[in-house]
Amino acid sequence: MNADSSLHGLMAEFATPEEILAATRASWEAGYRDMDAYTPYCVAGLATALGMKRSRIPSIVFLGGVTGAMVGFFMQYYTSSVDYPLNVGGRPLNSWPAYVPITFEVLVLVASFAAVLSMLLLNGLPRLHHPVFNVPGFARASQDRFFLCIEATDPQFDRERTGQFLLGLSPTGEVTEVPLEILTEPEPVDDAARPAAPVIGEPVPLS
Repeated sequence: MNADSSLHGLMAEFATPEEILAATRASWEAGYRDMDAYTPYCVAGLATALGMKRSRIPSIVFLGGVTGAMVGFFMQYYTSSVDYPLNVGGRPLNSWPAYVPITFEVLVLVASFAAVLSMLLLNGLPRLHHPVFNVPGFARASQDRFFLCIEATDPQFDRERTGQFLLGLSPTGEVTEVPLEILTEPEPVDDAARPAAPVIGEPVPLS
């Protein structure tokens, strides 16, 4: 593994969805696992080629819904049957059909919160910036270009060999290094080399 702490990965650009799908499959067959693809729209089969596992969000939403239903039902049962028993029309205190609307509403509420929060957590959001945005021309990933990035955390990653491998996949341009640093510090300005500002009131030479 190349322990290059300054590099997020190497990125190659492709022109068509068929090209990036073939490149991703070739990378997977070559043993690369830590990689990601960026496309302007969903490409069928790309998630499978990347080795993405099934999302855990449906399971989390289901558990959230069950928890919400249990909490909603128990809240009504406790208040109506234990904490403040109220006999209405001679019906039993635990008249569960009357609990159904509130139970359903709490189910939907908790399941919705579980869906949103789990989506944010599993996607690592909120994230204000990502290293791939440092690559020139990456904005076309939302327009008409397809990018494949093999990350430096991959056990097989090597700057030279991985770069040659990506070049062998026939990208549209050069393989680009993705720096890990998000923001670059501006170069210091040498005050001695800066021309002196003209003094107000003095004539300024034309040449």
